[in-house]
Amino acid sequence: MAVSPAVTALCENPNEVFLDVAKLLLTYADNILRYPNEEKYRSIRIGNPTFSTKVLPIKGAVECLFEMGFEEAETHLVFPKSASVEQLKFIRESIAEERDQRLRGGCPIQPATQAASASASTSAPDRAAATSSQPVVPPPQQPSSLESSMSFFVTLQSNFQHVMLYENPELQLKARSAIPHQELSSAAQKKLKEAKEADPECKLGIEDFLVLELLRWFKQDFFSWVDCLPCSRCGGPTQHGSSLSPSTDDLRWGAQRVENHYCQSCRISTRFPRYNNPEKLLETRRGRCGEWANCFTLCCRALGLEARYIWDSTDHVWTEIYSAAQRRWLHCDSCENVCDKPLLYEIGWGKKLAYVLAFSKDQVVDVTWRYSCKHPEVLSRRTRVQEAWLLHTINGLCASRQQSLSPDRKKELTERLLVELVEFISPKKPKPGELGGRNSGSLAWRVARGETGGADTGTSTQDAGFVFTPTENEKSDKILHVRYNITKDQYCRVSNNCEKIQNWDQCVWRKESVFKKVEHDWNMVYIARTEESSMGRISWKFDFASAGLKIKQASIIASSQTFHSGKVCWRLHSSQTTTEFSGDGKMQSFSSLCGSSEFIVSAELSGGEGDQSWQHSQLFRQSLKEEEETSFEIIIHLQDA
Repeated sequence: MAVSPAVTALCENPNEVFLDVAKLLLTYADNILRYPNEEKYRSIRIGNPTFSTKVLPIKGAVECLFEMGFEEAETHLVFPKSASVEQLKFIRESIAEERDQRLRGGCPIQPATQAASASASTSAPDRAAATSSQPVVPPPQQPSSLESSMSFFVTLQSNFQHVMLYENPELQLKARSAIPHQELSSAAQKKLKEAKEADPECKLGIEDFLVLELLRWFKQDFFSWVDCLPCSRCGGPTQHGSSLSPSTDDLRWGAQRVENHYCQSCRISTRFPRYNNPEKLLETRRGRCGEWANCFTLCCRALGLEARYIWDSTDHVWTEIYSAAQRRWLHCDSCENVCDKPLLYEIGWGKKLAYVLAFSKDQVVDVTWRYSCKHPEVLSRRTRVQEAWLLHTINGLCASRQQSLSPDRKKELTERLLVELVEFISPKKPKPGELGGRNSGSLAWRVARGETGGADTGTSTQDAGFVFTPTENEKSDKILHVRYNITKDQYCRVSNNCEKIQNWDQCVWRKESVFKKVEHDWNMVYIARTEESSMGRISWKFDFASAGLKIKQASIIASSQTFHSGKVCWRLHSSQTTTEFSGDGKMQSFSSLCGSSEFIVSAELSGGEGDQSWQHSQLFRQSLKEEEETSFEIIIHLQDA
């Protein structure tokens, strides 16, 4: 019988420790099997003294509960009604077999599959670190925070154990067989040579360019994003329905949750298991950020790159790669195909960060401060656990994993950590490419998550704005084409399957003292200044840097109308130049944008006379009856940067 990685890890505990925790795990399982309809037996309170002292600190114990089918809730581990009883029995019998063998005085079972497990397949020092039997016990907490701390500890322990999967040589070999290693290496060598020729003082190394090539390949050629799968019968669109029960096979590959993508036409469900095992993801090659980061981190390790899995408490995950040439860790997000843009989430997406933690085979590091330039705000949100508790717990986990490392390796890790600490406290400013909203996932999904645009960057005008960045379709077709119709109050992203976006300000980068005015008596609609203001401003931003593209050709239609002494000033801003242009409603081409990776279109409304001066400068004025008229249109042809 195959043995799960969690049971294998559990078996590596000393005999007395194993027998004690196995008894408790069997009790949890047997209670569910005997009393399947009793809710009290399907829930384990994390703050329960027995669980927190006799199960939580023991290597492999909590992982066994996860593999049985338990899921993490805020204060409990819960065995949902949809969980597979067969999987529960499978893990229970594996533990019982080992326990019976030990009670009979026999040697611990050495599973035939253990050679393939993460802990048994690492090098000698790493294996000793991974299989350490020393429990990591978090420091005591006040009763009010105990359950929160224990829940956080489960998350830390689960992620720290999970990254050991990436160290399995057989799994790395499987990943390498899927990666065009020679092709990526050759491209990296070529770009390194070009960089050295352009700048003899260039301090980048081959790994830095290999990471960029791997990111590009993973995003463009290997993995695909899933919002909703097409209907398995008709191929049409589906919608999210209530969750489905995972099968035994789903659970074996870590899919505790199975989404129901329901087709209204066919009335059938298409299953989407959320696999958590990177080996399975090498086959399925699809998912959302969890699957992307999981599989990409494995690919990095398969190519010999030092990699860390990054967990963000605000529901995102990504990867970090260590650059030996630069002597620092680089942020890498495979979903977005971006490297070294750590402020992307806080500034670009508008995330309210709290805890960002890095997990590797050697250590856990709190890297929150790399991803923020607003440290006081972040600190005010870190309320789940006490800071002293978190530091103590992380240090304990690291000490346990590192106890069998060589002195030289320990020294290297310590020196790296010191360099990181200096980086964390250094002031940060957003770089180009860190200001744009998220581009992975549908617009509706990004809007629902609040990740379409960044946070306030210190301007006095407005809050966070939207940034147009290329979608997968637009990157493939090398074109971004957007129209706005003020009568319908709708943007149409022509180049992305005519995706519709409602409301005039939904795609605006900045706005100040402007609003949409509807004159029902005159059947007209337009954008104007607010009545008490002397100046109104509005702008739209486009950024192609994160997609590795630049502008080849750009054309714009912008319409505006003035009365009396009213004025409208249209401008085009790029890193190279600022150009004024007319809002006469005719298509205009702008050669000045060629080669740029981002630009902003802005309009300033001013002037006018008397109490109605605010009406004397208008954008997109149009009859409510002209439903097909385009008020604003931008066509951008792109090329590789």
